[in-house]
Amino acid sequence: VQLQASGGGLVQTGGSLGLSCVNTGRPYRRYTMGWFRQAPGKEREFVGGISWSGGSPSYVDSIKGRFTISRGNARNTVDLQMNSLKPEDTAVYYCAARGGATITTRGYDYWGQGTLVTVSS
Repeated sequence: VQLQASGGGLVQTGGSLGLSCVNTGRPYRRYTMGWFRQAPGKEREFVGGISWSGGSPSYVDSIKGRFTISRGNARNTVDLQMNSLKPEDTAVYYCAARGGATITTRGYDYWGQGTLVTVSS
């Protein structure tokens, strides 16, 4: 599994941005995917995840209703659509993968390189 995240950039408060995570390695049809972020001077935090087995994605409370995680049709991509962005959403965003069907906040084995999202006030 080799993950590559892309789509970061600069956006104004209230704007939208879409991130994409592509697996360029072994297909991860049975991997649960997670998105994480790390703001300057803070620890990395779980944003949300989606299981390979289907079902609704799981999100951290701070982004519920604003962010949406979905799998691509080819199932080798996972997208993070971010709407109504706030300055506190500024961070480096990472995608990650773990075996198993359970969405968890830790225990991810594979990580993308991260993509920077900056929300200006």
